[in-house]
Amino acid sequence: MTQASSTRSIPATGQIPRHVAIIMDGNGRWATQRMLPRTAGHVRGVQAVRRAVEACGRRGVEYLTLFAFSSENWRRPAQEVSLLMKLFVRTLEKEVDKLIAQGVRLRIVGDLTPFDHKLRDLIRDAEARTADQSALVLTIAANYGGRWDILQAARALLAERPDLADHPERLDEEALGARLAMAYAPEPDLFIRTGGEQRISNFLIWQLAYTELYFTPCYWPDFGAEDIDQAFAWYRDRERRFGRTSEQLRAQT
Repeated sequence: MTQASSTRSIPATGQIPRHVAIIMDGNGRWATQRMLPRTAGHVRGVQAVRRAVEACGRRGVEYLTLFAFSSENWRRPAQEVSLLMKLFVRTLEKEVDKLIAQGVRLRIVGDLTPFDHKLRDLIRDAEARTADQSALVLTIAANYGGRWDILQAARALLAERPDLADHPERLDEEALGARLAMAYAPEPDLFIRTGGEQRISNFLIWQLAYTELYFTPCYWPDFGAEDIDQAFAWYRDRERRFGRTSEQLRAQT
């Protein structure tokens, strides 16, 4: 990657997206439609996470990133936030062995400082126990925001390179991108948002610059392998130009 965005290397594309990023939306509305408490939707949503991990692994996806809890979600009712934290703990305690059996490496990104010590210890333990797995990298974005990510990357870069304050012309995309929370992963090929909303809601706003955006009205608790196949079929029909023309793409085939 160079300073000029026009000369950036072009990612390889294929029939199956290498990296899928998902906003898992609609848990609360799914529960409300069934006259259940919103928290019941979050509990049911964990089952959809299992289905998504299994389906993506079987289809050859290398990276799956799930937006579990945004930095804005702290504004939700305290009871719901408390349940989400307890559910996170319970899921980490129960699911790590299953992830290892599937060859899945777990990584958690976001500002983890507001979480209690037990949750942070569970996160560190889960990441360490799955560190040698390579079939699929599952990233959970927790207390994550795209603006936070860019800001923390800029702060880290300035701390390491104080000369940039006096020489901003030395700053380039590669230097900043290397300090983003998900610098270990390629940029997403396919973004999926369930629940009917059509926005990215401060999720991976740097990384989604050239990602194909797929929106479905399906609520997350109902999302399964067939829905993933529909999203992948839609993705295969997209023409990914990355700033080039259709004629240039055809000339390369």
